[in-house]
Amino acid sequence: MKTVAVIIAGGVGSRVGSNIPKQFIPIDGKPILMYTLEGFQRHELVDEIVLVCIDGWQEEVRKWAETYGIGKLTDIVRGGSSGQESIRNGVYSLEGKLDDDDVVIIHDGIRPLVDASVLTDVIEKCRSFGNGVTSLPYNEQIFLVDDEISTVKYIPRETLRRVSTPQAYRFGKLDSAYHTAFEKGIGIYGSSYTNTMMVELGERLYFAAGSDKNIKITTPDDVEWFRTYVKLNHGQKKD
Repeated sequence: MKTVAVIIAGGVGSRVGSNIPKQFIPIDGKPILMYTLEGFQRHELVDEIVLVCIDGWQEEVRKWAETYGIGKLTDIVRGGSSGQESIRNGVYSLEGKLDDDDVVIIHDGIRPLVDASVLTDVIEKCRSFGNGVTSLPYNEQIFLVDDEISTVKYIPRETLRRVSTPQAYRFGKLDSAYHTAFEKGIGIYGSSYTNTMMVELGERLYFAAGSDKNIKITTPDDVEWFRTYVKLNHGQKKD
């Protein structure tokens, strides 16, 4: 059974306020995306990496991959006009290359600190149940808006889980789901992602391990947090 990671790096990342897409911002001289890819490169259960990349950066990414030893990178696919289109492009690129039972991991290129133990559990859950989604308990109270300025109802936090990436799915089910979703316009708009799309299509998702360290680089503060993390944990100089 093969395991392929599809890493999504097709966005512009305007909220970061950088003149380059946030996945390429250098931290100690190394693009954020390369930190992400290194985690998958090192993992013994990951056989290949497919990168979905914003157009115009493919050759630069290939050079970086060679520099940082990302030998598992087998393909770079053009990103779409939305997150779901980018994921779809990555999934469709695997058609004719994978068996239905092979595992496909979907992961955000701007989540550079995925733990090996999290990856392992996501893969193992997928092998056992057909999918596995990274999750964590929700530790804050959630209230429903009643009239924009007040509330009378809350959701017990014990009933909630935070789900992010990495997520893993059997290829046959995942590929079929994306064809159905784009043909029927289900779960592909707005903030939809693979996990929400699968639920809208009637699939049951299975929780896998998560980590609070697995942040998504979205704002300038996130960039600075990651810069500090790298400096403190890897003994590197600030770029």
